[in-house]
Amino acid sequence: MSNASIMQTDLGDALPLIARGKVRDLYAVDDRKLLFVATDRISAYDVVLKNGIPRKGALLTLLSAHWFSVLSEAVPHLKTHFLSLELPSQISAEKRTLLRYRSMQVRKVKIFPIEAIVRGYITGSAWKEYQAKGTVHGIKLRHGLRESEELPDGALYTPSTKAEAGEHDENIHPDQARQLLGDDYAQRIEDLAVKLYTTVLRPEVLAVRDLLTTLQARDYAKQRGIIIADTKFEFGLDPRTDEIILVDEVLTPDSSRFWPASTYQIGVTPTSFDKQYLRDWLTATGKRGVQGVTMPDDVVAETSRKYEEAFEMVVGKRLDSVMSPTQ
Repeated sequence: MSNASIMQTDLGDALPLIARGKVRDLYAVDDRKLLFVATDRISAYDVVLKNGIPRKGALLTLLSAHWFSVLSEAVPHLKTHFLSLELPSQISAEKRTLLRYRSMQVRKVKIFPIEAIVRGYITGSAWKEYQAKGTVHGIKLRHGLRESEELPDGALYTPSTKAEAGEHDENIHPDQARQLLGDDYAQRIEDLAVKLYTTVLRPEVLAVRDLLTTLQARDYAKQRGIIIADTKFEFGLDPRTDEIILVDEVLTPDSSRFWPASTYQIGVTPTSFDKQYLRDWLTATGKRGVQGVTMPDDVVAETSRKYEEAFEMVVGKRLDSVMSPTQ
């Protein structure tokens, strides 16, 4: 299996390119469907690195498909944009090999211009703000919290703006989200984001339709040794029905902070199964926010290892076995 990273796709005349995001290339299938292709690009601090992480796009796609299934079964009436992992008929045989596992067909919806971040633990930028001001996204929290502590008052909704590639997301107060979206949509998104995160915490949540097997959701993840400290959801609107639609990726190492439960302790920054390792390397080497950075081979390998370990712990199978089930 190739270890080369796929940094960009080109479907020629098969499907028209709509946009390129930080990670995904978007193509129009027809008037109501898009093809999301997850490349191996990786971003940190809102900057896309010059080289990628091999097979990352496939991992993100397969893991998102898993969680779309889990959450659709666990949350009554939840609507998602996910349709299928099957490739459209317009794709040639040659391109199918390249796109397999890293592509999903989705419903075309209007995307809301915010990222719906939900935090269960205080860490990262939230911890830095709390240390300085006693707040997180401008929300006042009780005194005496320690780094990496579970938030005692429950999950906290902390939205940010959704920046275009090359620009920076901005942490905002929920009231600012209301100004951007209007009270009704802002409240519905906040309620749904918190519900999805807390649903993933419930031990009775079961994935009755999974990639390969029946799995338990976040308590399953916890049993497998992962704490989901925080995560980012994105939502769209179906204008025909006025329904809020869960879109993009779900509960992946790109969009979430995964901690190993075995080494978790309050008062320190935990090791993680996500791109925090990459963020730390960029900060330590003075490359944070710098354009055109190339990761050395050891950073690529360690980031890949962390992502694939998270996948295996959540799904219960190695990425190799899911991508090559006959082997």
